[in-house]
Amino acid sequence: MSQHILTMRPAIEADIPGILRMLADDELGKAREVVSDPVDPAYLAAFRAIAEDANQHLVVAEVDGRVVGTLQLSYLPGMSHRGSWRAQIEAVRVDSATRGIGLGKRMILWAVDEAKARGCRMVQLTSNASRRDAHRFYEGLGFEASHVGFKKVL
Repeated sequence: MSQHILTMRPAIEADIPGILRMLADDELGKAREVVSDPVDPAYLAAFRAIAEDANQHLVVAEVDGRVVGTLQLSYLPGMSHRGSWRAQIEAVRVDSATRGIGLGKRMILWAVDEAKARGCRMVQLTSNASRRDAHRFYEGLGFEASHVGFKKVL
């Protein structure tokens, strides 16, 4: 599959079940995602809100017409760094059947290129502290663990 063309495209509603399966395909995701048929209405509402926001892009990665990955790319305006924009990469997932052949790297490089084309000064992401392999992966792509993140579940 690594010799095949990777295509990144905007997600459509029909992609939601596959996206949810990828999001739930690890220990952290199993605890927080609900994969059901029909799709939970909360996911449909979130998808529609993302699709209607010009600064949000939920995309899927396809190889040979098959969805093999997903990520969300958000554009954030800010006052710091002389009013520059930044891109936030979230919810990066590669289908478990296609992990380890470089698709994740190609997806992240695509997102970085999109951020550059949009004029962003930086691209950032967060990764759960327990995902040590992911940390090495991002560091290998030039990301630096420069900040400590904090979250509060509401």
